[in-house]
Amino acid sequence: MPRLFADTAPLRVGAFRRLWWGLGISNLGTQLTTVAVGLQVYAITASTLAVGILGIFALVPLVVLGLYGGALVDQFDRRRVALTASTVLFVVTAMLALQAWLSLDSVWLLYVLVALQSAASAVNNPARSAIIPRLIPISQLAAANALQTLAWNVALTLGPLLGAVLVAWQGFRVAYTLDLLLFTASLYALWRLPDIPPEHDGRDDARPRVAGWRSVMDGLRYLGTRPNLRMTFLLDLSAMILAMPRVLFPAVGVVLIGGGETTTGVLTAAIAVGAVLASMLSGGLTGVRAQGKAIVAAIAVFALAVIGFGVVLLLVGRTSPEGVIVWALVAACVLLAVAGAADSISSIFRQTILQAATPDAMRGRLQGVFVVVVAGGPRLGDLAVGTEASWFGEGLAAVIGGALCLVAITVLALAQRRFLAYDGDRPAP
Repeated sequence: MPRLFADTAPLRVGAFRRLWWGLGISNLGTQLTTVAVGLQVYAITASTLAVGILGIFALVPLVVLGLYGGALVDQFDRRRVALTASTVLFVVTAMLALQAWLSLDSVWLLYVLVALQSAASAVNNPARSAIIPRLIPISQLAAANALQTLAWNVALTLGPLLGAVLVAWQGFRVAYTLDLLLFTASLYALWRLPDIPPEHDGRDDARPRVAGWRSVMDGLRYLGTRPNLRMTFLLDLSAMILAMPRVLFPAVGVVLIGGGETTTGVLTAAIAVGAVLASMLSGGLTGVRAQGKAIVAAIAVFALAVIGFGVVLLLVGRTSPEGVIVWALVAACVLLAVAGAADSISSIFRQTILQAATPDAMRGRLQGVFVVVVAGGPRLGDLAVGTEASWFGEGLAAVIGGALCLVAITVLALAQRRFLAYDGDRPAP
């Protein structure tokens, strides 16, 4: 009988177990703070635009330094890079707490602190991801990534709720202070790791002599010559840019299904719940060898679920209901949970291929590209799907986006059949 629940074998490795717990706990605090900062900006300005500008201050440093941060990871000891970046994050979180306790109420100070937080994360995330393949065997990478995805999605689900409740109950000071306390778990886990310098086997000249932009370009050129690694990014971008439906949720709650902001929150949570369930029930994924096919299949399911979501919206129509259309909300939540589960499975295997098929001397830079893709893809998707919604309406936008995603991944799979033959037991870039 195949294993049903997540494979916990990687947790037998003490260093990975501490890192998993530490990052999971600190990520909960990070999500808490993300909500608290948005609420504080709105409390100061009463402007939704001012809250939206937070996204710009978070995205730009993440995109720019995500690539450069990867080069630093490939040049220096990964534990020290992660520990240094995490220390910066700790200090920034302390400053967020301090400004709240002092009641400074400065929007620009919050913008600057969010930018600094994002910049440090752009270095920290590639370092932490590049560390994992050095802690556990390649054969356990899929299981480790499933556990990482589970912890991330639990934090993504509970963190915003905890943040909103704390702000309403005790205010911003307590919310930020709790994040500061939770972040110590990440610092402890990184501090307990052994030194992890980049490996150089003598045959690969990928290791940078200087961690500069030339090193970043070397990483991008390397990615351009490795079709399997390149496909993991192209497939994810196809899903996130063409078919990510989250930008539709506010309108769905007002003019389609009804329920306003509450429905928007429920739809957003449905995706996260699906991702959590997929990670919890990921035991059967650890033995999958045809990981390229698994990614293509998972993204196809994601696209079909989004199309189904669009069909539900078309059936309802723009009626601006006074109450919630219950059957439509239930159907939408089920379909979005399926989409979230499929995206989680795709993410597990994409990260596994990226870690297993990339030489250690290049892992930091490609993880930096991964950070940029994960951060930028959904935001480009908001623009693309939002534009389609303004032209055709929310229902057709979801249907068209899902259909375009199916076409894109089919074309990519046919153009790069080698990816479909990818064998997890014999990783090849």
